Amino acid sequence: MNSEFWQTRWQEGRIGFNQTHFNSLLMKYFLALKPPVGSRILVPLCGKSIDMVWLAGQGYDVIGIELIETAVQAFFAEQNIQPTVHQHADNPTIKYYQGQLSGQTITLWVADIFGLTADDIGSVNAVYDKAALIALPADMRVQYSEQIRKISGKASQLLITLNYDQSKKNGPPFSINGEQLQQYYGDHYQVIELTSESASIGSASDLTVTEHVWLLSDK
Repeated sequence: MNSEFWQTRWQEGRIGFNQTHFNSLLMKYFLALKPPVGSRILVPLCGKSIDMVWLAGQGYDVIGIELIETAVQAFFAEQNIQPTVHQHADNPTIKYYQGQLSGQTITLWVADIFGLTADDIGSVNAVYDKAALIALPADMRVQYSEQIRKISGKASQLLITLNYDQSKKNGPPFSINGEQLQQYYGDHYQVIELTSESASIGSASDLTVTEHVWLLSDK
């Protein structure tokens, strides 16, 4: 998954992964993270996710990271927010958009997630990963899990994955099972499954899909 792949997806409007309603699993299980009101929540590979609106509405600041600048611009435009744009002090290819929503600060970085540091994004109290891990092919996931651990200061995570017969459909989103999740996170986090339920992927009505919600907390 290179930048050209995602740029093309956004240019062609092939963003079926983008939801028009708040994620019900986020609303039901987010408090398992036990984040104090006013906490800063990291949303990796955020796109223009409306879930960031929900998080702000609950009293949390949001830090998003997104490779495609048009997705970040679309988020602020659709929420009628006029953001300020800031250039990274040391890297001209990185910038962030920042605005206010429901009295909370939303900061969306336009960057390759592997090019950011904890110093860049500041302190993080929790991570919400609905669409990042499952968007990445297997050969990138260990590197990604390590990067999230580093830039978040090993903050607890609410992680949502899909499990299905990968031979019947090419990702993304990719299928990830519990054994793989332990491989990616088990060395540093306690991995607890909170729930699983049936789900769907696009129009693949003949495909059995299960959505899993995980709580990752510091060992």
